[in-house]
Amino acid sequence: MSEGIQTRFYVENMKCDGCVAKARQAVADLPGIESSEFDYTDGTGSVSGDVDPQAVCAALTAAGYPAVVRSD
Repeated sequence: MSEGIQTRFYVENMKCDGCVAKARQAVADLPGIESSEFDYTDGTGSVSGDVDPQAVCAALTAAGYPAVVRSD
């Protein structure tokens, strides 16, 4: 497993720290996740670890926070 790979996302519908906590919980059990951080003020998030970015998007979207991978 490649450690330290960071993938960034645009995440919609996060409005408070509670939303951030729910987003973190949504991705916490995905295989390969080492850590995650979200910022509701910027509508962004990032995950570290050897994880499938589309699985992250799917988990966040299922939790009510539609997400797409940032390409920048």
